[in-house]
Order: sequence, then C-alpha cells, then structure tokens
Amino acid sequence: MLERTEKLAKFCADTTFSQLDSQVVERSKLIFSDTIGAILGGIVEPEVIAFLKIRAGQKSKDRKVKIIGLNKWAEQFDASLIHGIAGTTLEMDEGNQFAKGHPAIHVLPALVSVVQSRLLPQNISGQEFLNAFVIGYDVGARIGLASQLNPHMHPHGTWGVIGAASAIGVLLKFGHREHMQLMNISSSLTTASSRKTMLQGGTVRNVYAGLSNQMAHLAIDLIQSGFTGEVDGIGSIFGNVVSENLNDNLLLEKLGQRFEVMRNYFKLHACCRFNHAALDCLHDLMRDHQELSNIEQISFIDVESYNLAAELNDPRPQNMLAAKFSVPFALATTLVNKNSQVLSFAGDALKNEKTMALSKKVSVKEISSMTEMLPEFRPAKVTIGMKSGKVFHHSVKTNKGDWQSPYSADELENKFHSLANRSLSQKKSKVLYDKLQNLERIADMRELFQSI
Repeated sequence: MLERTEKLAKFCADTTFSQLDSQVVERSKLIFSDTIGAILGGIVEPEVIAFLKIRAGQKSKDRKVKIIGLNKWAEQFDASLIHGIAGTTLEMDEGNQFAKGHPAIHVLPALVSVVQSRLLPQNISGQEFLNAFVIGYDVGARIGLASQLNPHMHPHGTWGVIGAASAIGVLLKFGHREHMQLMNISSSLTTASSRKTMLQGGTVRNVYAGLSNQMAHLAIDLIQSGFTGEVDGIGSIFGNVVSENLNDNLLLEKLGQRFEVMRNYFKLHACCRFNHAALDCLHDLMRDHQELSNIEQISFIDVESYNLAAELNDPRPQNMLAAKFSVPFALATTLVNKNSQVLSFAGDALKNEKTMALSKKVSVKEISSMTEMLPEFRPAKVTIGMKSGKVFHHSVKTNKGDWQSPYSADELENKFHSLANRSLSQKKSKVLYDKLQNLERIADMRELFQSI
C-alpha cells in the first residue's frame, strides 16, 4: 500500500520540533535520558568490554564516534552496534507495550553516531535531535503495533531499523520521496531474530538492537549510492514475511497527532517487562508483611498472569540473560536480596543457594482473562503461602512505570544515576542528567556526546 508509506514519509519530512507540544518534548527527554542511562550501565559488562577490544580503540582519523562512558572511539557502524548492545544487556531500557518492543534503543545509538560522523557537516542542536528521535521512535513503534510478528521471532532487530533509518533521514533533511525509498530499503534489512534466545539465555539476543542501528547506516549509504528497494517494502516484509498481517488503520491512526513516546513505559526492575506485574505485587507484599523476610518459612509462591509472563517459567536459569526472563528466579532473588535491581540478577546472585531453593517453590500459570487484557494492561496476582498456614496475596491490573501508573521524576533520576555511576563519577552523572533534561537548549549535540 503506497499510501501507507507515503503518509509515513510525509510525516518524517514535514514534522518539525515546533509541532511537538511540551508533553511530547518532556516525555522524549525522559526516554532519551533513560536510554543513555541504560547504555552507560551496560557498557561496563564483561562481554561488552571484551567486544570493545575488538571493535573500538583510541581516537584516530577513522574513529570519530566516542563510546559514551569510556575513553574509546569507533567507526560509526561499530559505535552504533556497541551502544545498541550495551543498552540492551541489563534489560533496563524503556519499551512500548503497544509496539511490543523497545523503540528507543533501536533509534538512539544510530543518532548518537551520525551526529558525530562526517555525514552531517553542520552542528545538530538539541531541538533537531529530539525531533529526529521522536519521529524515528514513532515510525518504528507504529510498524510494531500494526504488525503481528511470527511468534517465534524476537521483536528486537525487526521494525527498529526502519525507525532508526527514518530518524537519520530527518537529520539529513530528506524529502518525502527519499524517505519512501529509505523505508523500502531499510525494510529488507531486518534480522531473523529468534525468541528462544531470551528464554535459553542466548546472549546473541543482546546484539539485535545494535544490528538495527547498524543497518540504518547501511540503508543511508545504499540510498545515497543509488540502490533501490521494492515498491512496498513495509507491506512486503511486515505483511507477508516476518508478519502475516499489517493493520494500516492501526499504523496510521492519529499519525502526527498522537506520538508513541507518550505511550511508553519505564523499568525499575532489572529484568524482562513480563516479570514486572508479579514483582510489583511482591514488593507490595514485602512492604506490608514482615514475615516474608524469613524466606525459609515460605512454603509456596503461586503467580497468575498473562500468557507472555507465564512463558517465563524456568526455575534454574543458567546466566544473567536467562535469569532476567524467569519469573521464578525474579521473585526468589528479590525476596533474598530485598530488591530487584541489577545486582540481584548478576554474578553471585545466580549461584545463591537460598535463591535457587526458593525459585523451585514458584509456580506460574496463565489466566486467559488476564491475557485478554493485553496490550492495555499487564495484570498479575501473587499468592504466598507460609509454613505457619498464613497465606498472603496481592494483585495488580497493570505494571508500574507506564503512562497509567507512572514512576515519579525522582524515581527515574535515581535509576539513571544508579546505572550511569557504573561508568561515570557521581558528579559527572549529575551534570549529565541536568543537561539531558534541558536538551532543547543545547546548541551542539556532538559536543555533548563527546563529553560523556
């Protein structure tokens, strides 16, 4: 359907920062800050550091993109890949439940690279950057919400490449015809991403978002070299290949009026979003019932939730990624460590005998009426039985952190610092966060990124 692509392309070519209302600007700054925090937190993970030794180095003529949080530089393709990997590794990046994925980490790394590269001769202001980010997020998220991916596919690495390419096209001031061609080309650069990787702890899954950002650069190079795509790339790939259905009514609904950044969610629990409703229940139970601090007295933990959460039922995950996709482990490690933050899913936490014993006591069951509440709500009910015979239970209709039950500004700032302080000093983290919250006043984004 050429009308679909043409409308998306005109949206990309014609939307300016002045058309974004204050709520969209404020929300996009929070998302931008949150994603930078996720990258700064993940950039120091062992496998990321090891990968950096292969793909990054000291600044040279050919390496002009700074790896944020470190004194390392890389070529723009590699920098986008690295930042995408880092921002995904801790499973702390924001997401969009309607898009069924994580749009920001699929768009931001490509923009971070292109702003520093030789592709743009002029300085990019904070306003220009935010405009491109919002548009790229919107394009990717809308394709995600309109399609039904093959259930065996992971959403990372699919529609994100179109969002990232579109965002770069905005900075390059492409007209709507160029944007149409760019969408047709980038559609064919999606990844055959496997859902099993997240369930089995295959950390190649953490690379998918980086690949989308990397492929966005390739799409730009291809269009500027004269390559062409098929006539209806979006419809072909997302209506026939990776998805058998593409709902144009959903894709184009209120285009330019409702920005998808306004329907995102943020994460404070350091694990898959599908765990979060049960963890919200558990945190409330831990707050209200002191008896739960004596974990040896817990007899059973029953979790009722929607289908995607019920799928995460492995009681003995083998690594950090698998642990983040396990409801039994998530609840057990939270009870043992008294929190659900990064260290509760990493290192020695995976070998804690108390956690593993408690994890075996957790059962997870799908409730069809809860599944039917998707995507607007993400419900769960947690019931904990004690050896004394006492039974505690709590339920929630949706996760905390989305637009219906938002985290406070202080909570999001504290999260940012907890992640950023893994690679930055507290002072530098505080200065950076203040700059990010005033992004629209920055004259040169290249200078900002190279200062991190």
